[in-house]
Amino acid sequence: MKFYIIAGEASGDLHGSNLMGALKERDPDAVFRCWGGDLMQQAGGELVKHYRDLAFMGFWEVLVHLRTITGNLRFCEQDILAVKPDVLILIDYPGFNLRIARFAKQNGIRVFYYISPQLWAWKSSRVRIIQECVTRMFVILPFEEAFYKKYHYPVDFVGHPLLDVIREGRRSTDRDAFLKRNNLPEKPVIAFLPGSRKQEIRIMLKRMLEVVPAFPGFQFVVAGAPAIDPNLYSSVIGDATVSVIFDQTYDLVEHAEAALVTSGTATLETALLGTPEVVCYRGSALSFWIARRIVHVPYISLVNLIMGREVVKELIQHQLTRQNLIRELLQLFDPDSRMRMKQEFNELRKKLGGIGASSRTAELMIQYLRDK
Repeated sequence: MKFYIIAGEASGDLHGSNLMGALKERDPDAVFRCWGGDLMQQAGGELVKHYRDLAFMGFWEVLVHLRTITGNLRFCEQDILAVKPDVLILIDYPGFNLRIARFAKQNGIRVFYYISPQLWAWKSSRVRIIQECVTRMFVILPFEEAFYKKYHYPVDFVGHPLLDVIREGRRSTDRDAFLKRNNLPEKPVIAFLPGSRKQEIRIMLKRMLEVVPAFPGFQFVVAGAPAIDPNLYSSVIGDATVSVIFDQTYDLVEHAEAALVTSGTATLETALLGTPEVVCYRGSALSFWIARRIVHVPYISLVNLIMGREVVKELIQHQLTRQNLIRELLQLFDPDSRMRMKQEFNELRKKLGGIGASSRTAELMIQYLRDK
C-alpha cells in the first residue's frame, strides 16, 4: 500500500517514524512519501518537505509567514493528487493538516489522523472538520476519548507512543558513563530543554541561562534539538559555562537532578523519565494576548492536563522571571517536594495506556484499510 504521511514538528517526525516501522512490519511492500524529518526519511520515507521549513510558532509568526504556508498547502495538494496514496496519515500539526484533510476528503482519499489536534484546548468547532473529513482518529491521551464521545465521534485510544520511545531511546543507565562520554565534569547536572524551534530556542534559552550564577555547585547542560545548527546555541550562550549535547536528550534528562523545560512534548518526556522539572513558556506579546482569549485549559503542560491538577510548576510569560525560576528550581531540591512529584509521575505513567502505541495503531490502520 502507498502511505502519504504529514508531520510538521520534531515530535511528529519521531512518532511518524515509529509508526512507519510498525506499518512496514505488517505490510512489507508499504511505500511511504512524507513531510517530516530525518527520522521519517531514515525509516524509509521519501521526504518531500522537512519540518524545519514548516514550523512557525505563535499567531503573529504564522501571520508573517502566511504566504509561505499557503504555498506549502498548494504544493502538498498537488503532490497528493500526483501520488494517489491508499491513505493519507496526518500527525498533529492542525493548522496545516486539517486543511489537507478537507482537500483529501473532497478528492476521495481516505484520511487517518494519528495524534489528535488539541481541540479540547481551543477551536473545538474544528471537531466538525474531523467528523466530515477524517476516516479514523487515533488518540494518545486518555481524556481525548471522552472529549470526542461528546460529539458522537468514535475514536481509538492507542496509548502514548512516548512510553515506547523513552524505553528504546536511552543509551545507558550509567551516570558515570554518560558524563565521560560527553566530557562532562563530576558535578550534578541541571538540564535545559529550550524547545525545538529556532524562535523559541532564542527566547527560552536566554531566559534559562539567567539562573546559572545562582547554582555554582551544578553544571548546566542544554539538550540540542535535531536539525538545529549548533551555532545557534553558541550565539545565545555566549561566555556562559554551559554545555550543549545532541541526540542524547533522554540520557541527559534521566541523569539530571532537575530540568527547566519549554512547554510542549518535552514536559511529558521529562516526567516519564522521572526528573523533577519546572515548565517554562514565553512567546510574543501579541501571540500571548490572543492565546489568553481563545485557549480554554487550566494548564499548558501535558503533565498537568493529564493529571487534572498542578503536578509541575508552570511559569508563563510575565511569570517567567529570573527570580521565579531560581525559586522554583530550588524547590525541586526539597526532599518532600521531590518525593511528591516523583509519586505523581508514577501515577502519570499508569494513565497513559502502557507500551505498544505504534504497534496498536499500525495494526488498527491495516485492519481498517483491508476492511475498507
